[in-house]
Amino acid sequence: MTVSRFAERLGEFVPLCGKERAALLQLEERQRILRRGATFVREHDPSTELFILKSGMMMSFVILDDGSRQILRFMFPGDMVALPALVYSNAPETVAALSDSVVCPFDRVMLARIAADQPRLFLAIVALDQAERVMLTDRLAGLGRTSAKARVASVLLHVRNRMRRLDLTRGNSFVPGLTQEEIGDATGLTAVHVNRMLRQLEDERLIARDSGRYTLLDEEKLTREANYVDRLTALDLSWLPAPA
Repeated sequence: MTVSRFAERLGEFVPLCGKERAALLQLEERQRILRRGATFVREHDPSTELFILKSGMMMSFVILDDGSRQILRFMFPGDMVALPALVYSNAPETVAALSDSVVCPFDRVMLARIAADQPRLFLAIVALDQAERVMLTDRLAGLGRTSAKARVASVLLHVRNRMRRLDLTRGNSFVPGLTQEEIGDATGLTAVHVNRMLRQLEDERLIARDSGRYTLLDEEKLTREANYVDRLTALDLSWLPAPA
Protein backbone atom coordinates (compact mmCIF):
# COMPACT_ATOMS: atom_id res chain seq x y z
CA MET A 1 0.00 0.00 0.00
CA THR A 2 1.34 3.43 -0.99
CA VAL A 3 1.87 5.76 1.96
CA SER A 4 2.41 9.51 1.93
CA ARG A 5 5.79 10.51 3.34
CA PHE A 6 4.32 13.79 4.54
CA ALA A 7 1.40 11.98 6.19
CA GLU A 8 3.89 9.75 8.01
CA ARG A 9 5.66 12.81 9.40
CA LEU A 10 2.51 14.74 10.28
CA GLY A 11 1.07 11.58 11.83
CA GLU A 12 3.84 11.65 14.45
CA PHE A 13 2.13 14.67 16.00
CA VAL A 14 -1.58 14.31 15.23
CA PRO A 15 -3.75 11.28 14.35
CA LEU A 16 -4.91 11.44 10.74
CA CYS A 17 -8.03 9.81 9.35
CA GLY A 18 -8.13 7.89 6.08
CA LYS A 19 -9.59 10.85 4.17
CA GLU A 20 -6.79 13.13 5.35
CA ARG A 21 -4.11 10.60 4.45
CA ALA A 22 -5.64 10.19 1.01
CA ALA A 23 -5.59 13.96 0.47
CA LEU A 24 -1.91 14.13 1.37
CA LEU A 25 -1.11 11.18 -0.85
CA GLN A 26 -2.43 13.15 -3.82
CA LEU A 27 0.33 15.69 -3.23
CA GLU A 28 2.89 12.96 -3.95
CA GLU A 29 1.49 11.53 -7.18
CA ARG A 30 4.33 12.95 -9.29
CA GLN A 31 8.03 12.33 -8.63
CA ARG A 32 11.24 14.00 -9.68
CA ILE A 33 14.67 12.42 -9.18
CA LEU A 34 17.55 14.73 -8.27
CA ARG A 35 21.25 14.03 -7.96
CA ARG A 36 23.42 15.37 -5.15
CA GLY A 37 24.23 19.02 -5.79
CA ALA A 38 21.25 19.61 -8.08
CA THR A 39 19.48 22.95 -7.63
CA PHE A 40 15.78 22.81 -8.41
CA VAL A 41 14.49 26.05 -6.88
CA ARG A 42 16.50 29.21 -7.48
CA GLU A 43 16.23 32.42 -5.52
CA HIS A 44 14.34 35.14 -7.46
CA ASP A 45 13.07 32.72 -10.14
CA PRO A 46 9.29 32.42 -10.69
CA SER A 47 7.92 29.68 -8.44
CA THR A 48 4.43 28.24 -8.09
CA GLU A 49 5.24 24.64 -7.11
CA LEU A 50 5.75 23.15 -3.68
CA PHE A 51 7.37 19.80 -2.97
CA ILE A 52 7.36 16.89 -0.56
CA LEU A 53 10.78 15.39 0.01
CA LYS A 54 10.26 11.66 -0.41
CA SER A 55 13.86 10.52 0.07
CA GLY A 56 17.27 12.09 0.49
CA MET A 57 18.41 15.28 2.18
CA MET A 58 18.22 18.90 1.03
CA MET A 59 19.09 22.42 2.09
CA SER A 60 17.65 25.86 1.50
CA PHE A 61 19.94 28.90 1.37
CA VAL A 62 20.40 32.47 0.18
CA ILE A 63 23.41 34.03 -1.52
CA LEU A 64 24.46 37.35 0.00
CA ASP A 65 25.80 40.36 -1.91
CA ASP A 66 29.41 39.38 -1.17
CA GLY A 67 28.82 35.94 -2.72
CA SER A 68 28.74 34.06 0.57
CA ARG A 69 26.07 31.45 1.24
CA GLN A 70 23.84 31.27 4.30
CA ILE A 71 22.14 27.92 4.77
CA LEU A 72 18.72 28.39 6.34
CA ARG A 73 17.36 24.89 6.75
CA PHE A 74 18.22 21.23 6.29
CA MET A 75 15.34 19.10 5.01
CA PHE A 76 14.64 15.41 5.47
CA PRO A 77 12.13 12.86 4.08
CA GLY A 78 8.57 13.91 4.88
CA ASP A 79 9.37 17.64 4.88
CA MET A 80 7.44 20.11 2.76
CA VAL A 81 9.88 22.05 0.57
CA ALA A 82 9.67 25.55 -0.94
CA LEU A 83 6.66 26.51 1.19
CA PRO A 84 7.35 30.26 0.63
CA ALA A 85 5.90 29.74 -2.86
CA LEU A 86 2.53 30.02 -1.10
CA VAL A 87 3.04 33.74 -0.55
CA TYR A 88 5.61 34.82 -3.16
CA SER A 89 5.54 34.51 -6.93
CA ASN A 90 9.36 34.49 -7.02
CA ALA A 91 11.37 32.15 -4.80
CA PRO A 92 12.99 33.95 -1.83
CA GLU A 93 15.53 31.14 -1.35
CA THR A 94 17.40 28.46 -3.27
CA VAL A 95 16.83 24.76 -2.62
CA ALA A 96 19.43 22.14 -3.53
CA ALA A 97 19.94 18.41 -2.95
CA LEU A 98 22.56 17.38 -0.39
CA SER A 99 22.24 13.76 -1.51
CA ASP A 100 20.54 11.85 -4.29
CA SER A 101 16.89 12.67 -3.62
CA VAL A 102 13.33 12.20 -4.78
CA VAL A 103 10.84 15.07 -4.53
CA CYS A 104 7.12 15.16 -5.29
CA PRO A 105 6.06 18.47 -6.89
CA PHE A 106 2.53 19.82 -6.59
CA ASP A 107 0.84 23.09 -7.41
CA ARG A 108 -0.05 25.42 -4.55
CA VAL A 109 -3.68 25.30 -5.69
CA MET A 110 -3.77 21.74 -4.34
CA LEU A 111 -2.88 23.01 -0.89
CA ALA A 112 -5.56 25.68 -1.19
CA ARG A 113 -8.03 22.90 -1.93
CA ILE A 114 -7.01 21.10 1.27
CA ALA A 115 -7.53 24.36 3.19
CA ALA A 116 -11.06 24.67 1.81
CA ASP A 117 -12.11 21.00 2.03
CA GLN A 118 -10.22 19.83 5.13
CA PRO A 119 -9.49 22.78 7.42
CA ARG A 120 -8.36 20.53 10.30
CA LEU A 121 -5.67 19.00 8.13
CA PHE A 122 -4.60 22.40 6.86
CA LEU A 123 -4.33 23.70 10.43
CA ALA A 124 -2.05 20.78 11.28
CA ILE A 125 0.17 21.64 8.29
CA VAL A 126 0.33 25.28 9.41
CA ALA A 127 1.16 24.22 12.97
CA LEU A 128 4.05 22.05 11.78
CA ASP A 129 5.33 24.94 9.67
CA GLN A 130 5.26 27.13 12.81
CA ALA A 131 7.52 24.60 14.52
CA GLU A 132 9.94 25.01 11.62
CA ARG A 133 9.76 28.79 12.08
CA VAL A 134 10.65 28.43 15.76
CA MET A 135 13.63 26.24 14.86
CA LEU A 136 14.78 28.93 12.43
CA THR A 137 14.39 31.50 15.23
CA ASP A 138 16.59 29.32 17.45
CA ARG A 139 19.19 29.24 14.66
CA LEU A 140 19.06 33.03 14.34
CA ALA A 141 19.51 33.48 18.11
CA GLY A 142 22.41 31.06 18.04
CA LEU A 143 24.15 32.91 15.21
CA GLY A 144 23.90 36.15 17.12
CA ARG A 145 24.53 35.08 20.70
CA THR A 146 26.29 31.72 21.04
CA SER A 147 29.87 30.58 20.56
CA ALA A 148 31.20 28.90 17.44
CA LYS A 149 31.42 25.62 19.35
CA ALA A 150 27.78 25.88 20.42
CA ARG A 151 26.63 26.56 16.88
CA VAL A 152 28.43 23.52 15.48
CA ALA A 153 27.14 21.33 18.30
CA SER A 154 23.60 22.57 17.66
CA VAL A 155 23.75 21.55 14.00
CA LEU A 156 24.98 18.07 14.94
CA LEU A 157 22.18 17.63 17.48
CA HIS A 158 19.52 18.89 15.06
CA VAL A 159 20.61 16.59 12.25
CA ARG A 160 20.95 13.58 14.59
CA ASN A 161 17.48 14.19 16.05
CA ARG A 162 15.86 14.46 12.63
CA MET A 163 17.65 11.32 11.44
CA ARG A 164 16.68 9.46 14.61
CA ARG A 165 13.01 10.14 13.86
CA LEU A 166 13.60 8.49 10.49
CA ASP A 167 15.40 5.54 12.10
CA LEU A 168 18.64 6.44 10.30
CA THR A 169 20.87 6.32 13.38
CA ARG A 170 22.55 3.67 15.50
CA GLY A 171 21.81 4.96 18.96
CA ASN A 172 23.93 8.09 19.26
CA SER A 173 25.92 7.26 16.12
CA PHE A 174 25.00 8.74 12.74
CA VAL A 175 26.38 9.93 9.40
CA PRO A 176 25.21 13.53 8.90
CA GLY A 177 26.14 13.65 5.23
CA LEU A 178 27.37 17.24 5.54
CA THR A 179 30.71 18.70 4.58
CA GLN A 180 32.49 21.05 6.96
CA GLU A 181 31.84 23.83 4.45
CA GLU A 182 28.09 23.13 4.64
CA ILE A 183 28.16 23.13 8.44
CA GLY A 184 30.06 26.41 8.21
CA ASP A 185 27.50 27.96 5.88
CA ALA A 186 24.77 27.03 8.36
CA THR A 187 26.63 28.50 11.33
CA GLY A 188 28.36 31.56 9.87
CA LEU A 189 31.81 29.96 10.16
CA THR A 190 34.57 29.04 7.75
CA ALA A 191 35.29 25.37 7.08
CA VAL A 192 38.62 25.81 8.89
CA HIS A 193 36.84 27.17 11.97
CA VAL A 194 34.31 24.31 11.86
CA ASN A 195 37.15 21.81 11.78
CA ARG A 196 38.72 23.48 14.80
CA MET A 197 35.42 23.35 16.72
CA LEU A 198 34.89 19.68 15.85
CA ARG A 199 38.37 18.86 17.14
CA GLN A 200 37.59 20.78 20.32
CA LEU A 201 34.38 18.81 20.81
CA GLU A 202 36.42 15.62 20.34
CA ASP A 203 39.09 16.78 22.80
CA GLU A 204 36.36 17.44 25.37
CA ARG A 205 35.02 13.91 24.82
CA LEU A 206 31.65 15.20 23.68
CA ILE A 207 31.79 13.58 20.24
CA ALA A 208 33.84 11.01 18.33
CA ARG A 209 34.39 10.86 14.57
CA ASP A 210 35.32 7.95 12.34
CA SER A 211 35.19 8.03 8.51
CA GLY A 212 32.28 10.46 8.38
CA ARG A 213 30.37 8.81 11.23
CA TYR A 214 29.75 10.90 14.34
CA THR A 215 28.99 9.54 17.79
CA LEU A 216 27.63 11.71 20.60
CA LEU A 217 29.55 10.62 23.69
CA ASP A 218 27.94 12.95 26.25
CA GLU A 219 24.63 14.11 24.81
CA GLU A 220 23.48 15.87 27.96
CA LYS A 221 26.58 18.04 28.20
CA LEU A 222 26.63 18.62 24.44
CA THR A 223 23.02 19.83 24.59
CA ARG A 224 23.91 22.28 27.36
CA GLU A 225 26.96 23.51 25.47
CA ALA A 226 24.80 24.09 22.37
CA ASN A 227 21.89 25.77 24.18
CA TYR A 228 19.86 23.35 22.07
CA VAL A 229 16.14 22.63 22.37
CA ASP A 230 14.48 19.87 20.32
CA ARG A 231 11.34 21.79 19.37
CA LEU A 232 9.60 18.76 17.87
CA THR A 233 9.44 16.87 21.18
CA ALA A 234 7.27 19.59 22.73
CA LEU A 235 4.89 20.08 19.79
CA ASP A 236 1.29 20.31 21.03
CA LEU A 237 -1.50 19.75 18.53
CA SER A 238 -4.03 18.53 21.10
CA TRP A 239 -6.17 21.62 20.41
CA LEU A 240 -7.05 20.39 16.91
CA PRO A 241 -10.65 19.16 16.52
CA ALA A 242 -11.29 15.48 15.99
CA PRO A 243 -11.43 14.26 12.37
CA ALA A 244 -14.82 14.78 10.76
